[in-house]
Amino acid sequence: MASTENASDPAPGRPSSRPPSLQEPTEPTGPLPPKSDQQGAQPRTPTGAEPGREPSTTAQQGEFLTTSQGARLRDTDHSLKAGRRGPVLLQDHHLREKITHFDHERIPERVVHARGAAAHGVFEGYGTAEPVCRAGFLAKGVRTEVFTRFSTVVGSRGSMDTARDTRGFATKFYTEEGTFDLVGNNIPVFFIQDGMKFPDVVHAAKPHPDREIPQAQSAHDTFWDFVSLHTEAQHHTLWFMGDRGIPRSFRMMEGFGVHTFRLSNSDGETSLAKLHWKPALGVHSLTWEEAQLLGGADPDFHRRDLADAIESGAYPSWELGIQVFPDNAEQSFEGIDLLDPTKFVPEELAPVQPVGRLTLDRNPRNYFAETEQVAFNPGHLVPGIDVTDDPLLQVRLFSYVDTQLTRLGGPNFAQLPINRAHAPINDMLRDGYGQQGDHSGVAPYQPNSLDGGCPFLAGEMDGALEDLPVVVPESVKERALSATFEDHFSQARLFWRSMTPVERDHIVDAYSFELAKCYEATIRERQLQSLANIDGELCARVAAALGMTAPERTIPAEDGTDGAPVTSAPLSQLGARWPTDGRTIGIVVDPDGDNSALLALHDAVVAASMTPIVIAPRGGEVAGVPVGRTFGTAASAELDALLLAGNPLTAPDARPSVDPTAGAPSSGEVEPRVGTLIDDCWRHAKAMGAWGEGRTALAARTAPGGAGLVAGEDGRAVLSEIRTLLESHRVWERFPADA
Repeated sequence: MASTENASDPAPGRPSSRPPSLQEPTEPTGPLPPKSDQQGAQPRTPTGAEPGREPSTTAQQGEFLTTSQGARLRDTDHSLKAGRRGPVLLQDHHLREKITHFDHERIPERVVHARGAAAHGVFEGYGTAEPVCRAGFLAKGVRTEVFTRFSTVVGSRGSMDTARDTRGFATKFYTEEGTFDLVGNNIPVFFIQDGMKFPDVVHAAKPHPDREIPQAQSAHDTFWDFVSLHTEAQHHTLWFMGDRGIPRSFRMMEGFGVHTFRLSNSDGETSLAKLHWKPALGVHSLTWEEAQLLGGADPDFHRRDLADAIESGAYPSWELGIQVFPDNAEQSFEGIDLLDPTKFVPEELAPVQPVGRLTLDRNPRNYFAETEQVAFNPGHLVPGIDVTDDPLLQVRLFSYVDTQLTRLGGPNFAQLPINRAHAPINDMLRDGYGQQGDHSGVAPYQPNSLDGGCPFLAGEMDGALEDLPVVVPESVKERALSATFEDHFSQARLFWRSMTPVERDHIVDAYSFELAKCYEATIRERQLQSLANIDGELCARVAAALGMTAPERTIPAEDGTDGAPVTSAPLSQLGARWPTDGRTIGIVVDPDGDNSALLALHDAVVAASMTPIVIAPRGGEVAGVPVGRTFGTAASAELDALLLAGNPLTAPDARPSVDPTAGAPSSGEVEPRVGTLIDDCWRHAKAMGAWGEGRTALAARTAPGGAGLVAGEDGRAVLSEIRTLLESHRVWERFPADA
């Protein structure tokens, strides 16, 4: 019992460690220490280790299997029974803990963007954004940790990577001023103009609710029923009917913030802006056939490609750029409504100005803890970046938080390790499911004096997040959109006209395939009408493929926006040259031939920051180089170029009775599966090179004088020419376009 002899000892029950002041505190101070009789939980990691910067402190600890409370276990194979043949006992606490955790180890997948892959990295600012944006992470030389997640939109977690779909491109910047999330797509426009329609477009794109098919596809009636009726979706649909809908790699995708944001500089001046990610490797795509082959042979192709590139040191990189517009009362630029998320601004009208570089250089350690539990939100903003009145963005600000509450089990999802800010947190938020903090103090409210007034509100000089003062015009409360949102076709027409002939062929093929999958002819007819309003040639070619009559245009033919260019070169993926880092080079070898130069060739490919894969009749090694694929496992779809160092004539796994293409050829012919590999690379417009006996195989399966074919005396010389061809990604000039 406490002594009462000393009159200066206070009576027990004081709520705070320091007496409050009479007036509300005005001088900022940090959190008060706990009272002398208080001792919080001793800090430990989730796996019982002393906390530290080493990643191993959050991994499993010790050499023995334990319960979740750290008690060592002698058996985890047998439940506790009343005798060896008796019933299982309810008192088996280890059984109940193990099974209960297993029953609950899955969380609801995302409604959209369920299938994703991610990586850690760093963003370095150039300082070039300073005239328009005061965000600290954009300052020159500032390096900010990031986590970037790529995803498909429609498919479930178990769907394939290479489905035709929009891709998500979301980056979490752990800045010193708080977390900033740039949550975008690989297409700069969206299906809908108002977030109210988001459930409708997702329900339409998802599998039919009665059969739960087709999975991860838009080639079905409900999707085309919706977009043909809701014509504001036509622009976005045209983008992903093109090559953007099947990217070659996450590393070769553009990213777009989609919406217009409001930026402010250190003087308080504001601008409107759109944010872009430009990949260092250029924007490239799979062919439709490659996407289908990979969906069966390697449905994880994109996530494998990303992880393998990082592991091999070919770090993916993008420049962040901004298009800047005056912050005028109309919030428009050159006749384009900047609040309409179905519109973009051509780069000829507003160039993309680079402001920093993102490099992804570390793979996640645990998919669930990082890639699955990461929670993005377009409302995670930092000083200098604010939202606009874009009606889709406004609804997203609510929807993302609401989604995480269910998916991640409550309001404390920001405390999950992958979501934790790298800036001090003093939010006065308490308790709730999943609370991991051990808060001190007694006054999580404002104003207070019992905790010394802490936490204080930040002033103008303290780097506070600011809701920029924007004039809201006097208006009428109504459910409607501005008349400037009514043009649904002119920018789609601009996109189509900006495509090269080969890209137009791919768009026509995509529409023809998808619409042919629709059961109802009326839906096909209705969609053809939208195509007619975009472009007559596009409509006529798709109609011919469907065996239908092309309708006439029902809207005026003008482009609809003053000053808009007739074409926009950056919309096409072709015509430029790009670095070849991270490309995959297949090398067909004959183990019985002369392979004395194979190791030097292999090393030359690696030195060029590309990945060599040796393809041989059998596994093992050839001339000291590991065989990466056999004839039975190699596929053109996973290669960017093919080199033929020999012409092997036999394969030990050939079983003609099961696979006619695997039969051993007659003398002088090409091994059938090697021939198929060459045929596929030819058809997929890939560069191919050969020397020695490999020239015989190449000549036997390709047309004389075909574009993108290199025949030489040695592998190093051929590789040099192939690398130059790879700078254009594919050799489309091999085939004349239909358009």
